[in-house]
Amino acid sequence: MPGANLSNDRRTVPSPFSRIQRLVRDRRGTSGIEFALIAPILLMIYLGAFELSVGFNMSQKVSQATGTVADILSQKTEVTPTELDGMKNVALSIMAPFTVSNYALKVSGIRVTAPGVGVVAWSRDEKGGTPYAVNAIVAVPADLNVLNTFVVRSEFSVPYELVLMSPPGMQENSVRIMNLSESYYYRQRVGLGITCSLCK
Repeated sequence: MPGANLSNDRRTVPSPFSRIQRLVRDRRGTSGIEFALIAPILLMIYLGAFELSVGFNMSQKVSQATGTVADILSQKTEVTPTELDGMKNVALSIMAPFTVSNYALKVSGIRVTAPGVGVVAWSRDEKGGTPYAVNAIVAVPADLNVLNTFVVRSEFSVPYELVLMSPPGMQENSVRIMNLSESYYYRQRVGLGITCSLCK
């Protein structure tokens, strides 16, 4: 019948309120949106952890290189400027595979003259200079306070570029220079002093 066909073709138009309810209940695409929000933060955390691990590894290398230089020199009874200048090659070889530039290396021979006090006998830096004047008074660690003994001090400093990651939309990523430095004191193994007759 014509009346029946008319009622069957009738379409129910959803109200604006029901449309909003259906939109709120719709979960399609939620995971994609969550990933888009979280991915940059996760990437920032990952890169930050990687930078810190590299810096920690480099710091260990600096410590090892500093101790090795002092250990080698403490086994001698006499050194030359050429030998002291060669210590930078020892330090740089230990730092491998890191490429190091703008580093600072200082080695000094110190005679302990009083508790906590030492006198510089000789010193040398990575450029062949004299960082500490002869007979300069320097502090000595408490555990090396045996009078008239001789100690070797090595100081090694290496700059490390730490990249600071920032979330998108905030300040730009920045590079901060950190100085990884270490100092070691080694008492002379055998003898009463390490001389350097050619050192100025």
